[in-house]
Amino acid sequence: MIAETLAGIALVKSAVDGIKSTINTANDIGEIAKHIDNLLEGEKQTQQQRAKKSGNSISDQFGIQSVAQEVIDAKLAQEKVQEMRTLVDLRFGPGTWQGIMDERAKRIREAKEAAEQAKREAMLRQQEMMDSIKLAASIGLMVAAGVGFLIFLLTIV
Repeated sequence: MIAETLAGIALVKSAVDGIKSTINTANDIGEIAKHIDNLLEGEKQTQQQRAKKSGNSISDQFGIQSVAQEVIDAKLAQEKVQEMRTLVDLRFGPGTWQGIMDERAKRIREAKEAAEQAKREAMLRQQEMMDSIKLAASIGLMVAAGVGFLIFLLTIV
């Protein structure tokens, strides 16, 4: 559990180092985009780990060391994100960071909507296929019943 949190905070720290080392020489935001992705992913991991309640034992879940580490790492990650927000805005102009976050949120929302739409379409196709199978089975039963009835009539006559 602590290893997962450490991975998140390590990702944050390495992303911050990457941004700091290239921010002054970057000609556009694309040159530090990967570091920003890593920063946000690391921050997300630390927040998820903090929210996660499961552990191997009660002491893993509620021990002071574990709780303190999770809270501190989450706060450090938030602090680093804020620091990078300031650096990016200073380098590329006010509002750049917020623009990045808005575009990211938009893309995430669009991806979720597309996945939901694809799921709805798949369910609709499956329902249509089931309806077709039911119709074919009904027709098959009617044909079989008709043939059976004809055979019955022919044997009586």
